[in-house]
Amino acid sequence: MASAPFQNPRGTRDQLPEDLLLIHHLERVAHEVASAAGYEEVRTPFFEETRLFMRSLGDTSDVVEKEMFTVPRRQADDAPELSAAEALANSYTFRPEGTASCARAYVQAGCAANAPAQKWYYLGPMFRYERPQKGRERQFTQFGIEAFGSQSPLVDAEVIAVALRFFQRLGFGPELEVRVNSMGDPADRAAWSSALREFFAPQFEGVSERCADCQARFERNIFRLLDCKVPRCVELNQGAPDLFAVMGEEGREHHQRMCEALQQLQATVTEDRSIVRGLDYYSRTVFEIHYPPLGARSALCGGGRYDGLVEEMGGRHTPAMGFSIGFTPTELALAELQLPVAEDLEDLRQARKAQIYVVAMTAEDRLPAMSLAAQLREQGWRVLSDLRERSGKAQLKEAAKLDVPITLILGPDEREKDHVKLRDMGAKEEQDLAQEKLVEHLRAFFGGA
Repeated sequence: MASAPFQNPRGTRDQLPEDLLLIHHLERVAHEVASAAGYEEVRTPFFEETRLFMRSLGDTSDVVEKEMFTVPRRQADDAPELSAAEALANSYTFRPEGTASCARAYVQAGCAANAPAQKWYYLGPMFRYERPQKGRERQFTQFGIEAFGSQSPLVDAEVIAVALRFFQRLGFGPELEVRVNSMGDPADRAAWSSALREFFAPQFEGVSERCADCQARFERNIFRLLDCKVPRCVELNQGAPDLFAVMGEEGREHHQRMCEALQQLQATVTEDRSIVRGLDYYSRTVFEIHYPPLGARSALCGGGRYDGLVEEMGGRHTPAMGFSIGFTPTELALAELQLPVAEDLEDLRQARKAQIYVVAMTAEDRLPAMSLAAQLREQGWRVLSDLRERSGKAQLKEAAKLDVPITLILGPDEREKDHVKLRDMGAKEEQDLAQEKLVEHLRAFFGGA
């Protein structure tokens, strides 16, 4: 009895050649907009010590509590058994986001001491063990930038402008909107925490209407209540104290200057007090980019400032600012908007399209045809040759179907004279060429390619 066919793991997907056209387009736009603003690419390992994410994201974050792909380190057979806490501390986790790894790399490379001003970007897979649903996968691609070494609100504005430019380059219209808020400084957060605890305390007396997660977070991290998406909890959050009511003058001035800089960059800026980033390392600026025509799924990306993270990683106090953009929700948004237009992908289609098809007319011609194809590939052309040992007629039919510009026909007569028959598939013209003249002719045809 045949075994059941294998399937890709739940929450992942295969990206076939046609799918990769869009992915390659997103990747090149990411590379271009980041590089244009002076950001350089970094690549960190796909997995890190688990304690890195526990320290940077916070023990009470949903990512740490529920969503990490964690694997134990190998232990010797005679090693003492570890407690659950020890096993977790002694494990590795596939990265659920990119910022913690970048901060770790920044500290490990000695940047904080030797070259504190760094502008980095990353692009690659992240992993979260969450319930798969539309727009959420367990393996997903993320593009992000990290600007280290400056506390200036102008850095915040530039980072946000790069994220905005990414979506503009993809074809999103002028409705793009930057929604901003502030998480304040540590002293501001302490005062805000007290005000929130006083406001929420009556909701946890007796039988609470809050969800189970909120009931756990009330004692462990009061800010998490503001993150909750459960409808009843969202209702109960209405009227919660505003951070700006307790924010210090420095934080207020930083926020105001950042907004002014964004407006100078022609961004549409909206104050949104509901934005509270779900990770512990954020301070001052937090933001999201929205595209209101998408309705409930209008949020495209988010980010903010995390001035304490590098110090938390063991480095010097280093201000930093960044964002992350998930490709999966971006793809869904593009599909809904019927983007990108065909012209945006045409160069990618052409770049993978074969330029030459070498046809072997008889069995004796197959190896010479294969050799000729290899020689032309060394010259830089994209060349196909038949590997299914079909008839010459079938090969010519396939060349026409694939819309290959040039077909080279090799038969007994051509081999005998060390020639090849060149067929211009567009002009429907043929000529007999000596093989020593072939490369020169092809260069002229393809414009020096």
